[in-house]
Amino acid sequence: MLPSWTENQELRSMSEKPRLIYFNGRGRMESVRWLLAAARVEFEEIFLDTREQYVKLIKDGSLMFQQVPLVEIDGMKMVQTRAILSYIAGKYNLYGKDLKERAFIDMYVEGITDLMHMILMFPFSPPEAKEKNLALITERATHRYFPVFEKALKQHGQDFLVGNQVSWADIQLMEVILAVEEKTPAVLLAFPQLQAFKTRMSNMPAIKKFLQPGSPRKPPPDDHYVSTVLKVLAEE
Repeated sequence: MLPSWTENQELRSMSEKPRLIYFNGRGRMESVRWLLAAARVEFEEIFLDTREQYVKLIKDGSLMFQQVPLVEIDGMKMVQTRAILSYIAGKYNLYGKDLKERAFIDMYVEGITDLMHMILMFPFSPPEAKEKNLALITERATHRYFPVFEKALKQHGQDFLVGNQVSWADIQLMEVILAVEEKTPAVLLAFPQLQAFKTRMSNMPAIKKFLQPGSPRKPPPDDHYVSTVLKVLAEE
């Protein structure tokens, strides 16, 4: 029996490229871009520039909690960054081989996300708070978060954080290392394991391609990005 029209639509949506709907900047979508790039998955992007675009997504029922990012993948409209990332990680074999490995990946990812949240909010800091917030990011990276991963890599004795293959945790760690280095270039001086990890990850073909100019990787947020986000999300 031939597939019905509805089934055909579903089959077609399953084979289409994921579509990322967000601002033209890093924000919470950048980790999704990293993960898809590491999995060698091509994707399309739609950038939000106006309040009207955002309101239309809400009225259309596309945003479950009236929040972006939004990723259309496999016939679903996915929201909530953690849910999006865990789905992609599971789909593309970046989520460990068993529940125990997944638990460690989850713990590492949660820690990385805490540090990344500070970095994501930094561009929205008032000018008088930027110096203090930058110092806090550097302090937390060097005293709370990076020591954990330095120790984990040394004790594990493998190239990657969990098991013996690259996972979601490795990819997010690479993302946050580069994000902190943009603000504090010498941040890895006391972390030889992380220095070696960064070199290994940078040389992986998919990551190396993502780090090249012209890739979907977004530049550090500037004033235009900040103003666009505030304009689109501003409550009327």
